[in-house]
Amino acid sequence: MAKKVKNSVRPGWARFCGRLLRAMGWESVGGPMKEPKAIVLGVPHTSVWDFVVSYLFYAQYGKVAHIMVKKEFFFWPVGPILRACGAIPVDRQSAATLVRSLIHSMEGLDEFHLALAPEATRKATKRWKSGFHLIARETGSTVYMGFFDWKSKRIGVGEVLPLTDDVKADMQKLYDHYRQLDLHGKHKDGYIVP
Repeated sequence: MAKKVKNSVRPGWARFCGRLLRAMGWESVGGPMKEPKAIVLGVPHTSVWDFVVSYLFYAQYGKVAHIMVKKEFFFWPVGPILRACGAIPVDRQSAATLVRSLIHSMEGLDEFHLALAPEATRKATKRWKSGFHLIARETGSTVYMGFFDWKSKRIGVGEVLPLTDDVKADMQKLYDHYRQLDLHGKHKDGYIVP
């Protein structure tokens, strides 16, 4: 029996999210991910506001893109709000354990959209995480190279990143793609492409 996971929002809430996103000056490029199982990479990640903008973008289409949040944040009254927004509590002490638990949580689901920040931090980092690659291959998920540009105020799920058996080469394709986009984070000094 498939697990119950919130994958959609009500139509009225979707319309409200779209109006609010536009009122904040953001332009949506394209729509949501089409495949039942998909991962969107959120780049650049320099602020907690990235989550707010990304949530509004995806919710306007009536969809939920799940995110991973430290389990320590799931206390009253924050926990129920995070869960309503599609957050999944995770233990971030071990990257391997985190990836395995996420793969396990996606098993048996007909639909699951996941949003990940490959930078894994809001600070500038020269090494992005490749855990999304393993998650995608183990769950049969399509990977999209999403973006939110705080300079142009444009947001979208972007293009598909075709995955191969060569993680290093795929990460290089990812870096090359984001270098060409010339994106700007909310905090300019918090974003660099390796």
